[in-house]
Amino acid sequence: MSYKTLAIIKPDAVKNNLTGQIIAKITEAGFKIKAMKMVRLTKDSAGGFYEVHKARTFYNDLVEFMTSGPCVPIALEKENAVAEFRNLIGATDPADAADGTIRKLFAASKAENAVHGSDSDENAALEISHFFSRKELLENFGA
Repeated sequence: MSYKTLAIIKPDAVKNNLTGQIIAKITEAGFKIKAMKMVRLTKDSAGGFYEVHKARTFYNDLVEFMTSGPCVPIALEKENAVAEFRNLIGATDPADAADGTIRKLFAASKAENAVHGSDSDENAALEISHFFSRKELLENFGA
């Protein structure tokens, strides 16, 4: 079991000034922020990050959306981090998300759903390394 996961506060939530409220929900749920920054993804960077979805119909729209404004990737730590964070953010479609989840509270739609969360320990490691250098992580994760 991994203790790390990646969150991304997506461009819609950053644009709507929800970053602080989302970070508060994350820390209130017991996650420790180990690395965080605001970035503006390029098409290449977003395309590489979402490569796993390249064959899916929503891929181009997703890349377009993720490059539409700044986002905030956050490396998080907590026991059972991936599953715990996915529970905290709720279903992809905010209409299906449980009350009190980040997406239920802050997302506008399935496409603009405020936050990304890693879906497996393996993907968490890959996704964290997409945004944070080894040096940034060694200093924060004490590895």
